[in-house]
Amino acid sequence: MNLVSIRIITADVNKLLGFYEQVTGITGVKYTEDFAEILSESATLAIGSTRTLAFFGGGEVAEAAHNRSAIIEFMVNDVDAIYNNIAGLVQPNLIQGPTTMPWGNRSLLFRDPDGNLVNFFTPVSPEAMKKFSR
Repeated sequence: MNLVSIRIITADVNKLLGFYEQVTGITGVKYTEDFAEILSESATLAIGSTRTLAFFGGGEVAEAAHNRSAIIEFMVNDVDAIYNNIAGLVQPNLIQGPTTMPWGNRSLLFRDPDGNLVNFFTPVSPEAMKKFSR
């Protein structure tokens, strides 16, 4: 089994796609007005409109902008440099500036325009670097 994608349901695909393009530096692929993706080397961040819920059983399956349990995580080469580049963009929704965590990652935590938690991190301890060198 291989986790390949996380999908966010939103009421505004263009807004969320634009935000993730800015913070990641990755140009997204917009397949339709209702579906886009940010493709990285190891996984995909999919962005679907609330209208796509009809394909999954109806609007009650998920609710846009109500996530309070998952964190979308991106491993980056230098979290401090990334923060310097995107600080103005994420400042209104910054949770924590770059901080070294007890498990060995240097982490930047903020919310996207829909309120989803986003973590950009860089492994900095020998154990964390080894873990992510696979």
